Amino acid sequence: MLHHIDRAGLQIAPELVAFVEEQLLPGLPVTPEAFWRDFAALLRELAPENRRLLEVRVEMQRRIDAWLTASRDQPWDNAAWQGFLREIGYILPEGPAFTVETGPADPEIAAVAGPQLVVPVTNARFALNAANARWGSLYDALYGTDALPGAPAGEGYDAARGAAAVAKAAAFLDTALPLSRGGHADVTGWRVENGAAIATVAGADMPLADPAQFAGHAGEGERRSLLFRHNGLHIELVFDPAHPVGAASPSGLRDVVLESAVTAIQDCEDSIAAVDAEDKVLAYANWLGLMKGDLAETFEKGGRQLTRRLNPDRSFTAPDGSTLTLPGRAVLLVRNVGHLMTTDAVLLGGEETPEGLLDAVITVAAAMHDLQKTDGPRNSRAGSIYVVKPKMHGPEEAGFADRTYAAVERMLGLPHGTVKLGLMDEERRTSANLRECIRALKDRIVFINTGFLDRTGDEIHTVMQAGPVLPKAEIKDAPWLAAYEDGNVDAGLATGLPGRGQIGKGMWAKPDAMAEMLAAKIGHPQAGATTAWVPSPTAATLHATHYHLVNVAERQQELATRERASFDALMTPPLMGRRNLSEAQIAREIDLNCQSILGYVVRWVDQGIGCSKVPDIHDVALMEDRATLRISSQFLANWMLHGIITEAQVEDSLRRMAVAVDRQNAGDPAYRPMAPGYDGPAFMAARDLILKGAEQPSGYTEPLLHAWRRVAKAA
Repeated sequence: MLHHIDRAGLQIAPELVAFVEEQLLPGLPVTPEAFWRDFAALLRELAPENRRLLEVRVEMQRRIDAWLTASRDQPWDNAAWQGFLREIGYILPEGPAFTVETGPADPEIAAVAGPQLVVPVTNARFALNAANARWGSLYDALYGTDALPGAPAGEGYDAARGAAAVAKAAAFLDTALPLSRGGHADVTGWRVENGAAIATVAGADMPLADPAQFAGHAGEGERRSLLFRHNGLHIELVFDPAHPVGAASPSGLRDVVLESAVTAIQDCEDSIAAVDAEDKVLAYANWLGLMKGDLAETFEKGGRQLTRRLNPDRSFTAPDGSTLTLPGRAVLLVRNVGHLMTTDAVLLGGEETPEGLLDAVITVAAAMHDLQKTDGPRNSRAGSIYVVKPKMHGPEEAGFADRTYAAVERMLGLPHGTVKLGLMDEERRTSANLRECIRALKDRIVFINTGFLDRTGDEIHTVMQAGPVLPKAEIKDAPWLAAYEDGNVDAGLATGLPGRGQIGKGMWAKPDAMAEMLAAKIGHPQAGATTAWVPSPTAATLHATHYHLVNVAERQQELATRERASFDALMTPPLMGRRNLSEAQIAREIDLNCQSILGYVVRWVDQGIGCSKVPDIHDVALMEDRATLRISSQFLANWMLHGIITEAQVEDSLRRMAVAVDRQNAGDPAYRPMAPGYDGPAFMAARDLILKGAEQPSGYTEPLLHAWRRVAKAA
C-alpha cells in the first residue's frame, strides 16, 4: 500500500506533494494550502460526474450488444441500426448552424498550416527535439533519408549524394519561391537592395516572381542568410562559401532551412507508460521545464557529452529595416489523458480519483509559468494554454471537458477561455455527433483531428457482437473510413474553425520510409487539413514541403462547397458478412497481429516505453503507441468471439511470435526475453489483451497494461 500525505482531506503520494510544493507552485500566485484545498473541492464537484459519464458508456454498450446479438442472423439493416442508436441517445439531434467563438489563439494554431509532432513528454530529449523542430535543414532531410534513392556512399560526406540533395531542394524552391525567370539551380549570387532580394542568373539581375515573399535577412558578408515567406511558412537560404556544401555552390548556398513543425503535442497519454505517481511526476516535471524554458537534457553522442536545451528565438532585419523576431520553437500543446482511468497518486475518501482531473490541474498550472513571462521566448504569445483532450464519447463528455477546464481556470485565477482545447475525433460516438461535440466546446476549441487506429478500435468494439469484421488491412478501404475523414473536415469548415484552430490528420507510422511519406502525405493538405502528425523532426521538414505545394486556405474554400460526407457510410460497420477466408489467410492475420501486440507490449510493460519504433513481422520499423495496440487486440478478440479463430490458435501464435520478438530485440541489453517461459508480465499482458479484449471498456488497453506494468515494476 502506498504511503500518502494528507492535504485538505486528500491523500496524496509524497512524490506528487514534493513536486507541487517545491517545483510547480513557487513563482505562481497560488499557495500550497489554496492549491490543495481548491483541488479537493474540484474533485468533489467533478469526480462523481466523471463516474456517471463512464457508466453511461457501459450502459449504452450493453444495449448495443443486446440489439446486435438479437439481430445477428438477419441481413444488415442500416436504417434500423441508426434508428436504434437514435432511440438510445447514441446519435443525437443536430442543432442549428453555429460558428465557434474561441478567443485569440497564436497564429501557429489559428492560421498557419504546417506539420505537427507528437512526442512522449516523459522523454526529455524527445520533448526538446520536438520543441526545437520548428526549423529544419531540407538538405539534411533529403541527404539522410530515402527521400533520395540509395544511401550515402563511404564513411564521410558523399559529394554526389549531396549534389542530388541540392538539386532536389532547388527544384522545390522553383515551386515555392519562383524567380521571375530561370531556376534556383542557375543562381550564382544574391544581394539585398532597397528592401528587395535579387538573385543573379547568367550575369543578370533576377527578382522574385513575387517580391513580397522576401521577409528579411541576417548576418554579414559571405556568411549570411535570406528569409522568405510562402503560404505562411518561412524558408531560409543560408550562405557560407567556406563550408564544403557552400563551396560547391556558385552562390555559396550552404543550406535551405524550412520552418517545419510549427506546433508539437507533448503527450501525457498514449505514447507514454505512466502508471503511478513516480511516472506522472516525471511527465509533469518535463512539461513544467518546457513551460519555464529551463528543461535541459545531457546525453552522450559520438563519444561526446552534449546538453540539449530549448532553442532561442531568431532575429532578422526586415525589408523596411526593422527587427523581425521569429520563434525558434514549435508552439506546444499538451495532451492530457481521457476520462477513463483513475490514479492512486491522489485519493479522496480512500478511493482513486480521475487521472484526467489531475492532469488538467497540474498541466494548466505548469503552463502559467509561460503566461507570466514578460520578456524572452514564450510558448504562447497570445496568452493561451493549449490542451488536447482525447477519447471523449459524444457531446456530453465534451461538455464535461469544457466545465472541467473552466473549473481549473477558476481554481488557478485564470481568465475564462485561457485554456484552449483540442478535440480528438477518435471515438465512434464523437464522429456520429461531431458538430454537437464542437458546439459543446465552441468557446475554447482550437483543434480537431482524425486518428484511424483508435477510431477503428472503437468501431470494432462497438459492433463487437454484430459479427466478424473485415481483415485489418481491408478496414482501411471500407466506406466508413472515407466518410469519417471527410466528415471531420466538413464539420471543421462548417463550424468556422479556419482562422481559429487546426483541422488535423493522423500519424505517418513508418519513420524510415520518407519517400513513401512524400508520395502519400500530400493527401492531408489536399484533404483540407491544416496540420498532420509526423514521427520525427526530419519527417516534419519533409512534410513541410507539402504545405508549400498546397495552399490549404484555398483548398478549404473549395471543399466548403462540396456535398456533406455520407452519414449512412459513416454508420456502416466494416463487417465481413458471409465471406469465407482461407486457412492461410486466417493464420497470417493471427500472426501479424500477435507479433504486433507482443512487439509493443513487451517494451511497454517491461521497460515503460510507451512509443517507439517497433519492427513488424517483416522487420519493418513502425511507430506504435496504444492506439496501434487497441485495434490489433480488438480485431483478434472479435474474430475469436465469432469463431473465425480459436483460443488455441491465438495461444500457439503468441508463443511462436514471442520467439520472433525476442530475436528482434536481441541487441537490447535491457530486454527480457518472453520465451521459453511465456509467463512474464509482458507476455501475460499481451495474452490478456486478446483473450479479455471483448470485455475491456470501449476496447481500451490501459486497464490491463497498467495492471501488468505495475507487476513488472514491483518485480
